[in-house]
Parts: sequence; C-alpha cells; structure tokens
Amino acid sequence: METLSPASSSPDKNLSISIAKQVQKNCNISDATHAGVFSICGLALRMRDLYKWEKQLPPWKEKAQEDILDWIGQREETWDDIREVPYQSIIVAGVEYDAFDTVGINRVLAASGLFYGAGYAYSLKPTFFLAHITREQNIEGRQVLVLGKELARDLLTLPAMSRDGVIVLRTEAARMYLWDQIQYLKKSGKPFLEYALAQIGVTDQDPGTLRQTLPQLFAAQAETYLRHEVGESMDQVFDRETWREMIADYPHTPVELLVRAVKDLLADTSENGTLPHLIHSGQVVSLALYAAFLDGLGRELFPEFRPAFRRYMENGDLAAVARTVTAGHRNARHMVTDIIALYREGRNGKGKSWAAAEISRRYLEKKAEKSRPPKKT
Repeated sequence: METLSPASSSPDKNLSISIAKQVQKNCNISDATHAGVFSICGLALRMRDLYKWEKQLPPWKEKAQEDILDWIGQREETWDDIREVPYQSIIVAGVEYDAFDTVGINRVLAASGLFYGAGYAYSLKPTFFLAHITREQNIEGRQVLVLGKELARDLLTLPAMSRDGVIVLRTEAARMYLWDQIQYLKKSGKPFLEYALAQIGVTDQDPGTLRQTLPQLFAAQAETYLRHEVGESMDQVFDRETWREMIADYPHTPVELLVRAVKDLLADTSENGTLPHLIHSGQVVSLALYAAFLDGLGRELFPEFRPAFRRYMENGDLAAVARTVTAGHRNARHMVTDIIALYREGRNGKGKSWAAAEISRRYLEKKAEKSRPPKKT
C-alpha cells in the first residue's frame, strides 16, 4: 500500500458544522423511514452503535441500560416527527445540491478536508455520512481516502465502500464494526480469533486484553476492508449494471442477500481481491480474522475456506489455502453465470417472481436443506 499524502487542509469549523447539520437531518430521515428493514436484534445493535458515536464513546464502552433506553425513546420520537419528510438538498457555499450528488458536493468540499458519502445500502436504505479526511493512499491504481472523525452518520456502521471511483475507509465506523464482530463472534469462529491473537503475542480473549490489542487487530482488518473494495471495483464477472437491477428488483428479499453475498465472494477470491492479496503477502493475522468472521450466507457459499485454513494452522501450508481460494472463485463464477441467466430468463418472459423462486430453489433452499440436521428415526 503506497501512501501518497496526508490531508493537508484543515476544515473550516463553520462549514463543517453547517454541512454536518444538513447531512445529519437526512441521516435521521433515512433511519426513521427504513428502520423496519432490520430485525429487532439488528436494529438494537445499530442503535447501540449510533448511541456510542453520538456520545463519542469508544467501541468497548457500555453505558447503563436505562440511559440507552431513554436515548432510544427520544430518538424514536424524533423519527415519528420526520418519517414522511423528503430528503433535503445539501447547500454548500450558497449552492444547492441533490442529497445524492456526491460528485458535486465532494468537488466543493475537496479543499476543506471533508468527505461526503451518500448512496443505497441493504434493502435500498439510503445512507449518508460526513467525515474528515486524514490521508490519501493508492492501491492498485485506485484512489483511497482514509477518513477520521465522523461529523454525521446514520444507523449503518459500514467500514468501507467504493463510490465515484474512490475507495473510502471509515476508520471510526470500521473500528466499531470490528469490535462488534469480535464481541458477537460465534463459538465456531473463536479458534481462528485465538490463532490471530497468538500471532501478535496474545494468549487470551479477555475484554480488557482485546481492548488493548484492538489497534493491532484493526490494522490487520483494515487491509481486508480495503482489499475487498479493490476486488469489487475490479470485478468483471458480475456485471455491475445487472447486479444493480437485481438489487432494485428484489429489495429486502433472500435474493438480494444472495446476490450481495455472491458479489462479496467474487471480490474476496478474485485475482486482485482480498484473499489472494493476503495470502501472497503472508498476512496471516488478517487471514485468521477472515476465517473467524466468515459466517452466515458467506460461509454457506464458501464452506471450504475454514477447513482449509484450519489445516494451515496445523501444517503451515498456505499454498493449499490459495488453491482453495482459486476453487472458490471458480465456483462463484459459475454461480453468477447461472443466476444472471435465470434473472434474464425471468425478465424476458417468465417473470421476476419465477426467477426469484428458481434462484432461491437452486442456491438457498438446497443449501438450507444440506445444513439441516438429519431427522431422528
């Protein structure tokens, strides 16, 4: 990773405050309108993260339950008042911009050391944020902005993203995201976390120890976040326009989850993606964390990775892990080809509902059937 330059300009305080208030208003509108896309547990976790950000607490700091519940009650009252309010334009230097005009807004903000993010996330939930730029980097010819303090954000704790040809690492959100991953890690992932910690000389998973080692773990995980975005930006397998059409046609459905997971797998296993880079550069801590956090649909789509890395932990054969990643990418390519063919068949006559049912039958129901324990006789 080549560092080009630190951010040299200091944001004007009045400008920062003015823009942050406008962005936060749209953040609140988005949260009020789309909170229902999350499960109860998912919303609770995101509310807790938002509370920590607003109160400027570190990821590991937990406040009294009654304080958080009072804050949530106040936030929900605010949401009730703005649920039907349209997104507001952003006014910068006297010029009005559409809330999603990130190119225009960032062109004006460039000299101020601020970065504005806006787009659509899971279930097409609009997401917005504003943050200080701490430095610029270059990875594989891609411009990378590393962001520091966030001045406005919504419920989504997104660690990194790619927009308008720029890859962005949201340091504050990414640290919180990593801490949540560690705290809610399932039993099956703990041996891999234990291995990652051992590589940096840590022998226990006590919360105090994890808090002290978070900077080292974050340094390893930040590379994963960035390389994932690089892999996604360079992917030529899943046509981006088709992918966007599928997300728009099947928001908040299992099909949306599937196509997002498949695209993530392509990004992580492609030649320029996450895992080949980590293997080639010998970043074992990052690889162990990847194995630890690989769960849910991602694990179902790439079930071979954890066993392969477990064998590496025993015999040190990283080349075997590389072969597993290559095979995973090949399988993902075949899956994408089939999913796109089914989707186009649906659009060309059989209907979107037929395509969704067929994609689910082939790639979701079968996997659920395989993972279901055998019936007792």
